[in-house]
Amino acid sequence: QLRLVESGGGLVQPGGSLRLSCAASGFTLGNYAIAWFRQAPGKEREGVSCITSSGDRTNYADSVKGRFTISRDNAKNTVYLQMNSLKPEDTAVYYCAAAYWICTVVPSTHLGSWGRGTQVTVSM
Repeated sequence: QLRLVESGGGLVQPGGSLRLSCAASGFTLGNYAIAWFRQAPGKEREGVSCITSSGDRTNYADSVKGRFTISRDNAKNTVYLQMNSLKPEDTAVYYCAAAYWICTVVPSTHLGSWGRGTQVTVSM
């Protein structure tokens, strides 16, 4: 089973930045595309960003385009989500998932299991 651990969340003021990490355990992350998802209270989980296994293609939800950047370091078996200019509406639990996506669009869901996620709260 592919196991991913999300970290890096926290409380930040509007306009601030955070960098989330998605670390793989027990498998080679570089064989998979990685997508970030988020779920705000009372809302459906939604796709945020996607990066192919080689990193040659990325994609973003319209709501985060221009503010978030996804990247990967396959040597460290880790994918990152740099989040800048954060807004209160970015408040959610953020999850990452691995699959054989091609990232022409941001995946809307993931058919496998989910990790614990990392909480991001944007508030004064």
